[in-house]
Amino acid sequence: MNDIIVEHGTTSDGLMAARVDGLAYIAIPLKDGFSIVSGWKLNRPICERSRSDVYCAEGAVADEVSFRAYIADIALHVRQRNALGRVDTILRVSTPWGMSQSATIYAEGIVFHSTAGHGGFKLDRARNAGMHPALRLSGGWYEEDAEWALVAAGYPGLFTYREQAMADRALRDWYPDAWEAVHGRELSAAESFTRDRQQFARRHAKDWVVISAVRSSDHAGMVEALATVGGDRNSQDTRRFLVPIAEYVAGRHGFVIDPASCVNAP
Repeated sequence: MNDIIVEHGTTSDGLMAARVDGLAYIAIPLKDGFSIVSGWKLNRPICERSRSDVYCAEGAVADEVSFRAYIADIALHVRQRNALGRVDTILRVSTPWGMSQSATIYAEGIVFHSTAGHGGFKLDRARNAGMHPALRLSGGWYEEDAEWALVAAGYPGLFTYREQAMADRALRDWYPDAWEAVHGRELSAAESFTRDRQQFARRHAKDWVVISAVRSSDHAGMVEALATVGGDRNSQDTRRFLVPIAEYVAGRHGFVIDPASCVNAP
């Protein structure tokens, strides 16, 4: 297998940059660290590229060492992906998201379809039957936003180590029941977004939790917050509170009203 090309350099506007074959990465300075933004099919040398050539934010790093480590991780992913021998093709197949416009065959019976607006995996009957029951979806269609992780967990040998790690994170956060069934143990709140949200909901089941908020135009330095008990968005029992702007931080799952510092809005 021919090795991939990895190159580091500086853009025309003085930014750290790299390329991994046809993938381009530029480190955009932040107040603290750098945002990694990517693009693809850029043929010009790195020194002729600029910030405007990239458009997809991928994450953040602290410094040049971290940026180079990120690029090395991407390079390993690309090498592993190339070694898997996936086949790009066109299959005229109707999917839950429209007609397939392009397809990638991961293995016999496991195909990823892309459509005009979405995409996902189709597992044939045998491949779907081979999935762990906790991971299996009836019909064999797995959309690309989150359900793809079920396929990666079911057939890890068809995915790169980076894809496996991303799938594991997705399962922990959004399909904790499936993850626990496969691994035989419970996830803590610190290990799963959903488990953390469930713990938050139990802890604040009787508290007023904000469901929407705006900066007050009538009360300087205050936020007008609409809240329901437990943050139930279907509840008709709502109250409005004034919260000092300096104290209003929405948090991961919502802002809990503190009666000591928040007052009922008129």
